Amino acid sequence: MSKPHQPLSSDPPLQRPAQPVQSSDYSVDQNPHKGNRGLARAWHAGINSLSGLRYAVLEESAFRQELTLVVILTPCAFLLPVSVVERILLLGTLLVVLMVELLNSSVEAAIDRISLERHSLSKRAKDFGSAAVMLALVLCGGTWIAIAGPHVMRWLRALAG
Repeated sequence: MSKPHQPLSSDPPLQRPAQPVQSSDYSVDQNPHKGNRGLARAWHAGINSLSGLRYAVLEESAFRQELTLVVILTPCAFLLPVSVVERILLLGTLLVVLMVELLNSSVEAAIDRISLERHSLSKRAKDFGSAAVMLALVLCGGTWIAIAGPHVMRWLRALAG
């Protein structure tokens, strides 16, 4: 017979609230951060998004490295004689890397906000984010090798021959 599931940390189990929370118990008006609607909300979301990108460029070295990759490879995607769908795949995988890096950085920031103390669950959350970035990079690299690789090899053979 198998052992019952044991928690990975010494944290106490989560306590359920005495009363179930109903979705009608909360409204948009109760959250001060949800006050904007329509175009005002879109405007503020855009400002926040630009702020996040600015912070990532200024403070996150991994994001800067990946952004450098995007800046170098984007013109290459337009120079390659590929179909529109292939070009979208090349550019899309570059954007996926940036998006996953931003999500990873947000997980790391949230974990560090909670506590800088070493904890196995904090490490696990950060490792999961790092693994997600690695998988996005593998997807990007594989896509570029599959689509751009034959063209680059043909150009190299033409230069050598």
